[in-house]
Order: sequence, then C-alpha cells, then structure tokens
Amino acid sequence: MTKLSVNINKIATLRNARGGNVPDLLQVAKDIQKFGAQGITIHPRPDERHIRYQDARDLKSIVYTEYNIEGNPDKKFIDLVLEVKPTQVTLVPDAIDAITSNAGWNTIKHKDFLKEIVQEFQRNNIRTSIFVDPVLEMIQGAAAIGTERIELYTEAFAHEYGLGNKNGIQPYIASANLANELGLGINAGHDLSLDNIQFFKQNIPNLLEVSIGHALISEAIYLGLENVVNMYLQKLK
Repeated sequence: MTKLSVNINKIATLRNARGGNVPDLLQVAKDIQKFGAQGITIHPRPDERHIRYQDARDLKSIVYTEYNIEGNPDKKFIDLVLEVKPTQVTLVPDAIDAITSNAGWNTIKHKDFLKEIVQEFQRNNIRTSIFVDPVLEMIQGAAAIGTERIELYTEAFAHEYGLGNKNGIQPYIASANLANELGLGINAGHDLSLDNIQFFKQNIPNLLEVSIGHALISEAIYLGLENVVNMYLQKLK
C-alpha cells in the first residue's frame, strides 16, 4: 500500500496570514492522522513564511504516524532535523527565494555534499530521501550517495496529465524501475491531486509514499478535510 503523507504548510500559511493560532496547526495534524493519513510532512524555509521552526519541534509530540521534514540542508535545517529526529528527512535543493520546489538535485554534481549529510542523518537513525527529477542518471547518483529513498518530483507528470498526455508518466516508470533495481525506496510529490493520483499510483511499481499538500488542502475547501483524506486513501489502494 502507498502511504499518504499530508503536507500541512498551507495550514501554517493561513494561520500566519492573520496572526494568532487559527487554524491550529497541531490540531489539524492530529485530525489528519485521525482521518487516516499515514504521515505528516512539513517543509520549513529560512524565512519561516509558513512552517516555523518551532512548529517542527511542537509537532514531534503530535505526530505518531510518519513524520517527514523536507528542506534545503543548510546548517539551520540540519540542526533542526538532528534535534527533532523525524522519521524521515527529504533533502530538497530550494533556493532561498523559491515560492515552491522547482527542481530535483543533481546527484552527480553534489554527490560529496549530499553523501556527508545523508550519513550524518543515518547515524542518527533518520531515514533519508533525496528529491530528484525522473532522470536515470540522477537515480543512479542517488544510489551512489547511499540514501534509502528518493522522492520523484512529479510536477512535469502533473502538467502533462492535465493536458491529456498520459505518456508523461513514462520517465517516471523508467525511473521507478531503475530505483527498484538499485534497492531505493520510492516516494513522490508535487502537484499530485485527486485528478491524477490514481493513474500515477497504478503505473509506478512499489510506490511507498506520496506527499501531498497544496492540492489536498485546496480540494478540502470544497469537499472537507476528512472527506478528501479518505478520497486519497481510496485512490492509493
């Protein structure tokens, strides 16, 4: 079964827009797990414009499913992850001014940098995942680094699927097949939605986890959070 990890960044964005604590991020995390999601994802950024570093600490005692912290591994981020010790850390090459993630790692160019960081997290019993584009050389590079998992960056798939081009899945199938051969676990995320998640799941062998935030929270405005979480779980069966 593919696990659903819900990214709650957008809940923090809404809270921060008004100040105070509405909506209550911790309560939402509790509810999402109660509704059946198998994980909570956060992606703190240096300016703390949505998830705050204190949120990451506060969530530690709340998340009893899988706790995934994503981010660019600068010193502040590394220190946070080593303090919190989530289930998984996902390394993402975000520029400081990035609105959202927009590319995977060049795992060949940054091999030594990533390998050192991955080993540090693994020494602390934190599972590592590297955010990559569906490019075979980048999958091979991730395996050479020693990470346990990769997260396939799915924006290109989602874009093509939205245009009616189902062949956009092909690079992801090839990447997944190679990852399976190399012993890498496969996660996926970015622009996955109720419209495309079932097709993606059905075509990616051994997909372990999807991380979904923006689409899920947006869909929940119309359909309700509990309902949407369960709709994803049905499509991921």
